[in-house]
Amino acid sequence: MIRMWIASLQLAELFVSSLVHMLYGFYIFSSAVAGDLSQALNETFFKPSTNSEVKEEPLPETTTVATADNLPPIVLVHGIFGFGKGRLGGLSYFAGAEKKDERVLVPDLGSLTSIYDRARELFYYLKGGRVDYGEEHSKACGHFQFGRFYEQGHYPEWDEDHPIHFVGHSAGAQVVRVLQQMLADKAFKGYENSNENWVLSITSLSGAFNGTTRTYLDGMQPEDGRTLMPICLLQLCRLGVIIYDWFDISWLKAYYNFGFDHFNMSWKKAGIWGLVDCLLGNAGPFASGDWILPDLTIQGSLRLNSHLHTFPNTYYFSYATKRTKKIFGVTVPSGILGIHPLLFIRVLQMSQWRHPSDVSPPYKGYRDEDWQDNDGALNTISMTHPRLPIEHPNRFVANDSDCQPLEPGIWYYKIVEGDHILFIVNRERAGIHFDLIYDSIFERCRKHVFRKTPPTLPNQTHQ
Repeated sequence: MIRMWIASLQLAELFVSSLVHMLYGFYIFSSAVAGDLSQALNETFFKPSTNSEVKEEPLPETTTVATADNLPPIVLVHGIFGFGKGRLGGLSYFAGAEKKDERVLVPDLGSLTSIYDRARELFYYLKGGRVDYGEEHSKACGHFQFGRFYEQGHYPEWDEDHPIHFVGHSAGAQVVRVLQQMLADKAFKGYENSNENWVLSITSLSGAFNGTTRTYLDGMQPEDGRTLMPICLLQLCRLGVIIYDWFDISWLKAYYNFGFDHFNMSWKKAGIWGLVDCLLGNAGPFASGDWILPDLTIQGSLRLNSHLHTFPNTYYFSYATKRTKKIFGVTVPSGILGIHPLLFIRVLQMSQWRHPSDVSPPYKGYRDEDWQDNDGALNTISMTHPRLPIEHPNRFVANDSDCQPLEPGIWYYKIVEGDHILFIVNRERAGIHFDLIYDSIFERCRKHVFRKTPPTLPNQTHQ
């Protein structure tokens, strides 16, 4: 009787979670469509006048101003289920933060592809050429070695003398770390001159450095961090993604793509039996484990982190988010109205997380209480800095002025009150805090992080 009651509660929770996620996905999609329709109507019926001219005052000869092209770009890297510029119409994953600086790039990477695959995609997005996932990796994971072709890279001059600032949200932060390690390991064929100094700075916004217990609540097996439970939210996600990719509706995938084109799951090539194989778990990314969720388990993060370094010439800064507090020693959500409906149930569940007693802990010294503070998607302990399997150099920051001047090779981290999606998609939710966060990020990149003489910003001269 008790088991039936527990099973009923679990099914009810699965139904509610699935419904909330589907409604939120529909809201995002419909918002993007509505925005595009509104823009199209405005352009059709209210064409701007082209007769007016704007005269610009010439600058004094003694004034030296850097153009945006001379500034190192700031690259915003989205997280899981995210999208870059050009997807979902005019909707911005970073809620328009890219407009705060003259030189910002927002790449579109696979929203559910593995950290490894996304790092490879990010490299070719910047340098140009056809994405090469690597022969050995591609054979092991059962997908094509080559993917999307970039006729022109978005920053083809990228090298040690033209380094880049990266800002990663959620899993995007770990993507950048893997990319920097690939550069250090000279892992890109034809680019044997690459090194870790191609990356000037990494800023993490709710970054997934050490995994999250949410993956187990969503359906990953705590025993290995690779396989899925038979009935869970991630199984529903898996089925939906397979069917979406199999139908391969071109206009729909141009609008939003999970990033699995290199797995060749389309009906045009896989056929009906290919669909059956994928659904049964015999083929595709979910069979090989080459998708993002295994990388976000604690075990998966341990595997990734075991060969990732913090480099002495790169600047690191991290914002860890938290939506919990302690009452009489018990961790609970810090409020109701301030937490997005998509995340509230998970904030509560993660704050009460207990690793199964019959399963070996993911690492030596693991304690449940260390992982209870969270933002609804990631545990706060995971977001501050890389700490598993070894802790990297780090420094807690209460006020931004405490870390000036910045030193390279150290993870400066700050804890911010907010849920996991406070600073993305919907700017109004964060209010003034949105501007405070992104203004501080961009100001740090432009004024406090450099290896040579700081560049003169547009509309600004050195004193």
